[in-house]
Amino acid sequence: MNRGSLSRREFAAIAASAIAAPLLPAFVAEADPLTYSLKPQVVADGVWMIAGRPEAVTFENGGAIANIVILDSSDGAIIVDTGPSRRFGETLSALAKSLTGKGVARVYITHFHPDHAFGNQGFEADVVASTQGVIDGLARDGAAFSDAMYYIARDWMRGTDVVLPKTILKSGAETIGGRHLRIITLAGHTASDLAVFDETSGVLIAGDLAFLDRAPTTPHADLAVWRTSLATLGDIDAKIIAPGHGPAESSKRALEQTRLWLDEIERLIVECFERGLDMTEAMSEPLPPSIAQIALARYEFARSVQHIYPKLEAARLPSVGGRAL
Repeated sequence: MNRGSLSRREFAAIAASAIAAPLLPAFVAEADPLTYSLKPQVVADGVWMIAGRPEAVTFENGGAIANIVILDSSDGAIIVDTGPSRRFGETLSALAKSLTGKGVARVYITHFHPDHAFGNQGFEADVVASTQGVIDGLARDGAAFSDAMYYIARDWMRGTDVVLPKTILKSGAETIGGRHLRIITLAGHTASDLAVFDETSGVLIAGDLAFLDRAPTTPHADLAVWRTSLATLGDIDAKIIAPGHGPAESSKRALEQTRLWLDEIERLIVECFERGLDMTEAMSEPLPPSIAQIALARYEFARSVQHIYPKLEAARLPSVGGRAL
């Protein structure tokens, strides 16, 4: 493993902040082979979702915290996101073939975070597709993500390498085996986020642009752009929304709760900054009741303070020699 061109400081920031996990002791031997138990839930005719754990990445969950969607088609399985490791991707591939009785026709990667994209090795490289921005993000930060994931998830990650999607996507329509898919390229959670709307079933697969009953993560977020993307997704006549984390649902609550979280944490963090609180003090501020009971709310709020405070300092504090005072 290597850190590519990242500096030591940049690697430390990614390892501690971009991976949604507390760091655990490394190099603990595991006696038994590790296996993922994937339990597909039917969300529509020929559409299944494998629910991620509403947790941070830990050794205990093997990094399997993100939702994965499988769609059947006459040409083969269509999969959205591949999970956190080679072992997960291989297990997912076998499950998709078992559910559909066919091979894998297409794999979409919604963004470059490792819990969604590190299972790419489980699939033929030519079927894995995403935007140029997602590919660039994996190429830029994949080595640092890999170091962090190996440190946290340990033996779950054995044999996992960063594999870039081979097919570049732009917004538009794709028809695969009778499935009419709308490819929607957006941004906000990261610099490049992909959503897939299956017009055949009415299922909107939102990736991490939508969270439900699990606090959103913000290490690479632009909150204003994210809100615009939520509005775009809200205009789609979807029967069911499959968020990147949390249960699939039919009321667009995932979009509403995600927008509420972004609004509330930004308001509170800006207030803390304007009151002159340092980051440690801001992290301890009471959360609004409207978001306080969401899973990992306190944890993700503290991480968001770490992400957003430097941006506020750069934008609002006077500078000398190009550096904020």
